[in-house]
Amino acid sequence: MGFGAPGAGANPSKPTPPERGSFPLDHEGECKHLIKDYLKCLKLQRGVNDDACRKLAKGYLACRMDKNLMAPDNFRNLGLIFDKDAEKSGNESSGTQ
Repeated sequence: MGFGAPGAGANPSKPTPPERGSFPLDHEGECKHLIKDYLKCLKLQRGVNDDACRKLAKGYLACRMDKNLMAPDNFRNLGLIFDKDAEKSGNESSGTQ
């Protein structure tokens, strides 16, 4: 009987990785100090992700990008743009006349 046999009628398909959320682990601990600071900040802020904590998150993600632990991306796409950064990019895009 072929019923219930392993692989019987199975259609092998190639899995597709998620667009975001899948990245190499930091086995060497190159950015570990930054994530520890971020988690400490979250704990001190009782889970509120205020600007101070978000700036730590930005530093952590920058470290990961620098060490090729994640694909480079614009911080605006990651939701990590701050008023000071927005002013800089606004001035650069408008240019001087």
